Amino acid sequence: MSSRVHVLIDADAMLGRHPARDVGAGTVAEALAGMDRFGISEALVGHTLSWLHDPRTGNQALLELVAGQPRLHPCWVMLPDTCGETGTPAEFVTAALAGGVCAVRAYPVDHGYDLAGVDAAPVLDAVAEAGLPLLLDAAQTTWPQVEAVSAARPHLAIVVGGLGYRVLRQAAGVLARTENVHLGLANLSSHCGLEWLVERFGEQRLLFGTGAPTRDPAEAVTRLLWSELGDGAVAAIGAGNLRSLLREKVRVA
Repeated sequence: MSSRVHVLIDADAMLGRHPARDVGAGTVAEALAGMDRFGISEALVGHTLSWLHDPRTGNQALLELVAGQPRLHPCWVMLPDTCGETGTPAEFVTAALAGGVCAVRAYPVDHGYDLAGVDAAPVLDAVAEAGLPLLLDAAQTTWPQVEAVSAARPHLAIVVGGLGYRVLRQAAGVLARTENVHLGLANLSSHCGLEWLVERFGEQRLLFGTGAPTRDPAEAVTRLLWSELGDGAVAAIGAGNLRSLLREKVRVA
């Protein structure tokens, strides 16, 4: 178990009220209070509106919420440009960078498109060119789709979270064949799975994330800080790896 106090940056958190789960109002104040409770310094946050209603509306609402909040860093939701909802890929990325967006999240299942298909390719190319990491949950795609996107865009950092239970064989195969796919800690439910992944692939392929507020942050915090990993690995997973992926867009005091 690590004996140090480590910096933690949450790569998987959200603002905005969830319409079907009693997990609070999703306010900035609630998010910051939860982070303080669990010793989380900063967080990469999305908005429930971007996921469950309209990405364009939610993405703009997110920028308003995090304005003047140095601990909260915006993560926009992407869409294929087939219906023009978020503009052309170039317009989407230009607006994201202008707004200080640090990463992009995709919900292919919920938003009805194929992550590895031709419709999503232009926006994925633009996101990769801009150096923005792509985040998504395992339930929103398939491992063959993740691997296909990874192979087509070797400079695009892909972070797959919400892994659940008994997925290590599939995840490990993709990790072994790629260099740009990473795993998030939210709901990494395999017993000693974190230690096994670090032993096999190194700590650089893993990022701390909680899934807050729909998941209890204590789960991911305990999994990391009470693991059998050394302090160097804990520090890398807790904050260092995300900072590297974001190319210093996120800075921790």
